[in-house]
Amino acid sequence: MLWNIDLTLLDAGQVMRAAYAEAFEKVTGEPLVYLTSSAGRTDSEMFFEFCARNYVEVEPDTPVLGEFLAALEESFADRADELLARGRVMPGAAASLAAVASLPDTVQTVVSGSTRVNATAKLVAFGLDPYLNLAIGGYGSVNYPKSSLIQSIRLHAAGDGGRAYTETETVFVTDSAPDVRAALIGGATPVTVLNGSTTEGQLRAAGARIVLPDLTDPRAVMSAVHQATAS
Repeated sequence: MLWNIDLTLLDAGQVMRAAYAEAFEKVTGEPLVYLTSSAGRTDSEMFFEFCARNYVEVEPDTPVLGEFLAALEESFADRADELLARGRVMPGAAASLAAVASLPDTVQTVVSGSTRVNATAKLVAFGLDPYLNLAIGGYGSVNYPKSSLIQSIRLHAAGDGGRAYTETETVFVTDSAPDVRAALIGGATPVTVLNGSTTEGQLRAAGARIVLPDLTDPRAVMSAVHQATAS
């Protein structure tokens, strides 16, 4: 069971945007004037789009991406005290994570565009981490799309004597259309929630068959998981 973090489980957008701006200017020397959508993207992908939209030239083979991710983690850590004040856990997120954790033979982790450090910090701040195996998660610390992260998670879950989960047993819960497409490419069934600005029509057009209004009904979430994995 894979979960997107931002706007699916929690919203730390205000804090994250401030960290992006500070880290970008620190690394490039230029202000981050024009942002880009984070839906379905990793921090690595977003950095190069930030550069393009703000007319900052960087060479792909330079160490600047690593410098940006390190600066981003530092900037986000400096704002740790702001998370609870300026962020929020999505309604029903904790209860739904607890409910899915009770399902037999189920492992929960995350597929996040954030780096491992920042993703973990968000989840810990809102007390959601106990339900998740973050060691096998997929993160924006590496310059790969989310579809590749989904595939790698199955390999990690099977490592060290773990179970080899098939594509039909893999579910990705998200609120965004790009994530739906990543799930279908990466070999997971998307279960979507209307937590963000994406409409039901946009989610279904991307390929989602299961759309929940939110996470406030854990039984509906468990039913969606059963439906998604039914052969």
